[in-house]
Amino acid sequence: MNNNIHSCWWFDGNAKEAADFYCSIFPESKITIDTPMVVNFELWGQKFMALNGGPIFTKNPSISHFVVFDTIEEVDNAWTSLSEGGKVMMPLDTYPWSKKYGWIQDKFGVSWQLSAGELNDTGQHISTSLMFVRDKVGKAQSAINLYTTLFDNSSVTGIHHYGEGEGDRPDLIKHAQFTLDGKTFLAMDSSGPHEFDFNEGISIVVECKTQDEIDKYWDALTERGEESMCGWLKDEFGVSWQIIPADLGKWMSDPEKRDRVMQKVMSSKKFNIEELKNS
Repeated sequence: MNNNIHSCWWFDGNAKEAADFYCSIFPESKITIDTPMVVNFELWGQKFMALNGGPIFTKNPSISHFVVFDTIEEVDNAWTSLSEGGKVMMPLDTYPWSKKYGWIQDKFGVSWQLSAGELNDTGQHISTSLMFVRDKVGKAQSAINLYTTLFDNSSVTGIHHYGEGEGDRPDLIKHAQFTLDGKTFLAMDSSGPHEFDFNEGISIVVECKTQDEIDKYWDALTERGEESMCGWLKDEFGVSWQIIPADLGKWMSDPEKRDRVMQKVMSSKKFNIEELKNS
């Protein structure tokens, strides 16, 4: 699976504990990098990053992860584990779109939509889902257009709007599925009275092999967004991205150069691959 684009979750010192927890729930899972600041791991063969960034940001349901299971029993087992100490957002039940579905925010603040369904519908077990709320409501379509134009090997699989009696305006997106560089994402609008919005608690990491790639993504996403530090930015919709060299994890794991690399990372906005590589 292409893991060039993946999610990063912000933690306050307990990234390794959370990664161990998730690896115990999902199959084909393992920790691949374990440092005091960054823990990389795979769930069902898909890459994720956990970052010990302190108490500054907290995760919320504006970005959740939709998980497709083959059987109802698998959904039930994952729900039991993830619901311990968590918060139910939609009860585990039968819905028109799934024979078993539920939405839970776990004890670490990560939100999960668990569903029994067909893997062929998404092509992967875990898909990142973006919910556009508050002043971003109605902008899911514009975001999809921007992202699928920017990334190669991208397309829109399908877009469905709310129907009559489905709880929201018919001009808003109820469910959309699209791919970025071959990886499935989901999106929706919700005009309800939500108290959360996109923030740095969950970001999207893009690993780049060349400086041209870094420049391309950085310039496009900050054109109407805003730059931050350490390779971070926010796009015009408030979604946080990290545009990083693909080898950054390797350099940060090298005892001989990681301190120098970290100094360069902390002092940078947009990353320069050669400067980091030669630190």
